[in-house]
Amino acid sequence: MRIIAKRTLTDFSLKHPSVREPLLVWYRTVLTKNWQNPNDVKNDFRAASFIGGNRIVFNIKGNEYRLIVKVNFDYGIIFIIWIGTHADYDKIDAEKVRYDG
Repeated sequence: MRIIAKRTLTDFSLKHPSVREPLLVWYRTVLTKNWQNPNDVKNDFRAASFIGGNRIVFNIKGNEYRLIVKVNFDYGIIFIIWIGTHADYDKIDAEKVRYDG
């Protein structure tokens, strides 16, 4: 998969160093994938949540952080939409939050 806006992950990990390695693992794993549908995602990330509009929420670092992406399965592209702590996630509408990078 091609990941758009890696910088969002990099910038976030600079502010939250404890999430750097788990994000790197997620990133490297996803780069090697060629997901065709949501079932492919679930095979690799059982805890991933699909929230509509081709958005997926990934639990990062034991659910301490949440990562929202939008997937275009036809083109093999993942757009990083939002990343934050679990507490911050509880304050947003995951289906409406927009990328602000």
